Amino acid sequence: MTSGATQPTEAVGEPGEIVIITGLAGSGRETAAHALEDLGWYVVYNIAPQLIPTLYELQAQAEGRDTRFAVVVDPRSGPFFAELSEVVQRLRRAELRPRLVFLTAKEDVLVRRFGSVRRPHPLQGEEGVLEGIRREREMLAPYRRLADVVIDTSTLNVHQLTMKMRTTFGSFEQQSLTVNVVSFGFKYGIPIEADHVSDVRFIPNPYWVEGLREKRGTDAEVAEFVLDNANAREFADRYLEMIAPVLRGYTGENKHFTTLAIGCTGGKHRSVAMAEHIADGLRQSGHAVRVRHRDLGRE
Repeated sequence: MTSGATQPTEAVGEPGEIVIITGLAGSGRETAAHALEDLGWYVVYNIAPQLIPTLYELQAQAEGRDTRFAVVVDPRSGPFFAELSEVVQRLRRAELRPRLVFLTAKEDVLVRRFGSVRRPHPLQGEEGVLEGIRREREMLAPYRRLADVVIDTSTLNVHQLTMKMRTTFGSFEQQSLTVNVVSFGFKYGIPIEADHVSDVRFIPNPYWVEGLREKRGTDAEVAEFVLDNANAREFADRYLEMIAPVLRGYTGENKHFTTLAIGCTGGKHRSVAMAEHIADGLRQSGHAVRVRHRDLGRE
């Protein structure tokens, strides 16, 4: 290692996390890095390994010692790449938490991937893609043995690799689907962010009931009136049954946020009470739920 490189200082408090992503070209290094970015990690692409401690220290000084820092390194950094193992060991001796993630895939899969994007392998030189893949695999063999996490992406698509990274490095909340339940009034327009829109104007309107007009759907008297209607109860039960496979599918497709919009005329009574009721049902099913009453107070 070069003598002028910055040494990581002793961590104060809980040390941050460092993830170093490397592996074969075409195996999904950038996809893995983008997944960490989406989780809030600070990610740097394609730098010499010797710069990792310095960049981590700069980020830690700016964001605090619990920073989450990731870097993508590969043989394109030339002779500097050979010192990756020493850098990893040095970070471990500094009582930081570096994890080396190695991405790989079968030769025939990598050949097809390079063929589909019509790009040469970075190490093929005057030879073919297969020779470049084999040369890189041999060069990277020591780092696969050093790796904390090895991911074979041969059978993974982009969404599946992203989900694997989220599962490995994300918090429980980041791995889960968050359901946003929004009540609204049709007279103010449908929420443009809604994935599903439902109309509850079929329920008798508390606006016309003496003593309920000035109250809101968050008040117990209004909620009781709305949900005491047989059609309203049936709607809520069937809505929760209908949306269950949709939410499972969203989770499987790596979707982490969805918005369910429930509308009535003004967004004060029926939609508010129904949104709260549906949100409670979703919570009981284990979903992370946020509720927003967009038009409450606009009347």
